[in-house]
Amino acid sequence: MLLAGLAWLTLALTVAAAADSGHSHGGGAPVAPPRPSGFDYDPPKPGTYQLPPLAVAADGVALDETGAVRHLSELMGDGITVLSFIYTRCGDICPFGTQLMRDLHEATAEDPELAAGLRLITMSFDPDHDTPEVMAEEAKAFRDDGGRGEKGADWPFLTARDKGELGEILTAYDQRVLTSVNPDGPLAHQLRVYLIDREHRIRNIYSLDFLDPRLVLADIRTLRMEPRRQAAVR
Repeated sequence: MLLAGLAWLTLALTVAAAADSGHSHGGGAPVAPPRPSGFDYDPPKPGTYQLPPLAVAADGVALDETGAVRHLSELMGDGITVLSFIYTRCGDICPFGTQLMRDLHEATAEDPELAAGLRLITMSFDPDHDTPEVMAEEAKAFRDDGGRGEKGADWPFLTARDKGELGEILTAYDQRVLTSVNPDGPLAHQLRVYLIDREHRIRNIYSLDFLDPRLVLADIRTLRMEPRRQAAVR
């Protein structure tokens, strides 16, 4: 609960900072995507605020859509990561999280520098249904650029080898999932998307009310500016 509370505080401060920040569209500065429906604020200018570390982003073992064993830490590498937990049978809130990831992927297709330093990870918490083959279909549906040949950030679609390893990951990220009595029934869960820095620390957690790609991109660019700001302080 402490982790979630800190994330909400950080989000509130981030949104509040928008009132004092402008947007620079000249000199090669990135242009934010159009305001999505449902968001009545403008995100803060990248670098005008800070995102305190909330917790360590745990490692874990998973399978990618090809069936290969992958470690979360390996996939994160030395870049900034956005991690989303979903399940493909979800008919309510999961599609919003996946759409956010798709928006970010499309943004990186237009910005090779951003793509090179960003990793996107979608992981299912329904391994009984979401096999690597199912996740491959999910990847094809959302990651495919329609044959345009555009290259976005790396975006693997993962599932778990078994519920034991999955449970360790979900516990580490405080991602709550309640299984249904009916094996084919819906899974009660919170929708949470995690922003993870180069040192594998969680720097923000986005809930359903904050799945705004403009805000997430501002946070990503703020983290990218940190090395330069830290060097300037020295």
